[in-house]
Amino acid sequence: MKRPAEAGSLKPGSFIIIDGEPCKIVSSEKSKPGKHGSAKVRIVALGIFDGVKRTFVGPADAQVEVPVIEKRTGQIISISPHGVQIMDMETYETFEIPQPTEEDIKSKLSPGVEVEYWKIMERVKIMRVKG
Repeated sequence: MKRPAEAGSLKPGSFIIIDGEPCKIVSSEKSKPGKHGSAKVRIVALGIFDGVKRTFVGPADAQVEVPVIEKRTGQIISISPHGVQIMDMETYETFEIPQPTEEDIKSKLSPGVEVEYWKIMERVKIMRVKG
């Protein structure tokens, strides 16, 4: 899910969709309007799922898409070499996602551990281990 927002209103730490990929904004620069032009904004963001740096340059009043992020809690049921099986703590549904790439999160994973995961545009990522 996504919603529209004005490019000039986005600040570092917020989220944006660039090239169909949800990203977290690292920096945002606004230029002043010129004699004939409108104010421009340059947004640099990192992909949430792939870590790739992406840039958006456009008018400050341009409509951009912002991802709707569902922050949920789950419990790890099992860990296999290719993925992690998680059970949602509210709905009790189970699903499997790829292993996280961050070494600090990966080292803390074990069956029975509670994690916070984000559901963004039908994709899921473990963001932190609770406790």
